[in-house]
Amino acid sequence: MVSALSLTLVACGSSSTTARCVDRNAPSGKGGYRVVSDRYCDVDDIDNGGTGSYNRYFWYYGGKRGSNGFVSGGSQYRPSNGKIRSGSGKTLSRGGFGGSGKSGS
Repeated sequence: MVSALSLTLVACGSSSTTARCVDRNAPSGKGGYRVVSDRYCDVDDIDNGGTGSYNRYFWYYGGKRGSNGFVSGGSQYRPSNGKIRSGSGKTLSRGGFGGSGKSGS
């Protein structure tokens, strides 16, 4: 039973979500946004709740990127747990149970 619990915890801790930096001013007209370089988005937005700042560029979580360079089917709200990776595979946040892993002051 202990090993089954360990495997469950490992499986839960290994989930990840892809975050793509998108341009709010370039909607596809089909509910998606144009994906741009990660350098336009602030990585701190991810650890601060990731509620989609009101800047032109913001992180869009999950969804599918089409061949036209637009992503849809995701959310501007950060998932509550798991790793966050950029579209290029860079780990942006480790996540985990109950928060972002940043310490308070």
